[in-house]
Amino acid sequence: MILEMKVPSPGESITEVEIATWLVEDGDYVEKDQAIAEVDSDKATLELPAEVSGIITLKAEEGDAVAVGAVVCLIDTDGEKPEGNESPKAEEKVEATSVDTSKVTATEAKTYATGSASPAAKKILAEKGMDVSSVSGTGKDGRITKDDAVNAVPSMGTPTGGSRGTSRSKMSMLRRKVAERLVEAKNTTAMLTTFNEVDMSPIFALRSEYKETFKTKHGVGLGFMSFFTLAVVRALKMYPAVNSMIDGKEMISYDFCDISIAVSGPKGLMVPVMRNVENLSFRGVESEVKRLAIRARDGQITVDEMTGGTFTISNGGVFGSMLSTPIINPPQSGILGMHNIVERPVAIDGKVEIRPIMYVALSYDHRIIDGKESVGFLVAVKEALENPVELLMNNDIKKALEL
Repeated sequence: MILEMKVPSPGESITEVEIATWLVEDGDYVEKDQAIAEVDSDKATLELPAEVSGIITLKAEEGDAVAVGAVVCLIDTDGEKPEGNESPKAEEKVEATSVDTSKVTATEAKTYATGSASPAAKKILAEKGMDVSSVSGTGKDGRITKDDAVNAVPSMGTPTGGSRGTSRSKMSMLRRKVAERLVEAKNTTAMLTTFNEVDMSPIFALRSEYKETFKTKHGVGLGFMSFFTLAVVRALKMYPAVNSMIDGKEMISYDFCDISIAVSGPKGLMVPVMRNVENLSFRGVESEVKRLAIRARDGQITVDEMTGGTFTISNGGVFGSMLSTPIINPPQSGILGMHNIVERPVAIDGKVEIRPIMYVALSYDHRIIDGKESVGFLVAVKEALENPVELLMNNDIKKALEL
C-alpha cells in the first residue's frame, strides 16, 4: 500500500512550511516515527516523523515551500526492510558517485576562463573594464551570465593574491519571517528606548551566599534571569500600560504576565514564553528558563511555546553586549534589554567605589506607553534589583528561595 504523507499543521495561522533538510534519501527504508525531514515555518523549525514504515519516495526538494496539507512524500508499506545497515541501492549509489565525480571534474575544467559567456555579459564586463577570465560563472557548465557580470566587482588597488570568493545561500523561512517582523516593528510602531544602570552588588551577594544551597535543593542554578523576571513582573503590575497591546483602535490590557525570553537556537533567535510568571517563584522561573533554553537548543521548541507573550526580556549580555536598543516583539509594546556586567567607578555617599554595573534598556511603543510610564517602569525594575530582599523577597530570603 502506498501512503501519501502530507504536511501537518504546525500551528494556527500557518499555511505553508519550507523543506529545510531531508534526513533520508529517495528510496530509503524508513521506520515509523523516524525523523525524515526538518521543516521551517515562520515561527519554528520542526521535525517531520514518518507515519508508517516502508520505502520512501520524496515529492519535494530542499528549499521548496509546501502548503499545509500537501503531499511531500510517498511511503510504500509493502517495501521490505533491507538486511544489515545498507539500503538496497547502496552499491548503486557508490557506483553512481564515482561516475558523477568524473563528470564534475570535466565540468569544473570548463569555466568562463575558456571563453564561455553570454554576449550581454561580455558587454557589461567590457564597460567595467574587467577581463572575462577574472569572473567565475554560475550558469550551465560555468558559463558567465548577465547577472554574474552585473554583480562582478572590479578589483581596486594592488592585487594581493588573497581569496576573494563569495557565497550565496537561501535564508530559511524562519529567518525571513524574523526579518519581516523586525522591519514591521520599526515601521509600524513609534518605538523609543530609555536607559538606566543597575548596581548588581546586592544580587551578587545573594547568589554568592545561597547559590550552592539553591542548586543542591532545586537542581537548577540561581541565575540573574529570576531576579530580572520577577522585577519585571512587579513593574508590570505598577505600570499596566507596559503590559498592554494595540489592536486596531483598541488597547488590550492583560491581568497576567506571559514573559517571552529571547534565546539563541540552532536556526537563529527563538522567543519562547513563560506563562503566568506572576505565580512563579525564583525556583519556578529558573526551572522554566532552563527547560525552554534546552528545548530551543535541541530544536524541539514548538509554535505554541513561542506564541502569546505580553512582554519580552532579551539578554545580550551573555554575548558581551555593553548597550543596545532592543527591537519590540510585535504585537507586544515593550522589551527589556539586559547587558554585560562590568566593574565601574560610581559615587556612593560622596565616595568613589567600584561596583558591578549593568546597563539596562527598555524599548517601548510610544503610541501606548507615555514617557512617564516607561521611565517609571525602568526605575521600578532598577529599584527591585538593587533592593531584592525587601522588594522581591518580602524580607524573607529562605522562604523566597524555598530553602
